[in-house]
Amino acid sequence: MEEQDYSHEVNFHSSTSLRVILVLLGTSFVIIGIIGIFLPILPTTPFMLLAAGCYARSSKRFYNWIMNNKVFGPIIREWRQYRSIPRRAKTSALIIMPTTFAISIIFFVPIFWVQIMLMMLCITMLFFILRIPVRELDATTSVGTGGSNTSHVER
Repeated sequence: MEEQDYSHEVNFHSSTSLRVILVLLGTSFVIIGIIGIFLPILPTTPFMLLAAGCYARSSKRFYNWIMNNKVFGPIIREWRQYRSIPRRAKTSALIIMPTTFAISIIFFVPIFWVQIMLMMLCITMLFFILRIPVRELDATTSVGTGGSNTSHVER
């Protein structure tokens, strides 16, 4: 896939010091998101969306990097364009997240009130994920590449 220039989407904050803070925050979110790839209890996508938001107000270079990233770019573009996530990502989250929470609660967390808090966090995250729409793609539809818009969004 050819890299696209998303510089026109960057809206710099007027404060230079705040732009530096946003770049540092965005980079921190990328690091946390990458850690989330290996720790299923920590979601990757929201942190990458936060990173993209920080970069969109602070750095054309970093924003273009995250938007063109082969792993994170498609899901960020999907969210920005349609406010939805792919069905596969939603299904994976709905299966992996409660499984890892259950394993953590049963085998690794001996304190009862912490177990209850983790269950409440898991339920809250599940409800949030269930509310995010899914966009069904036709074979000709491609996010951010100008494919035909023959798709629909469902919850």
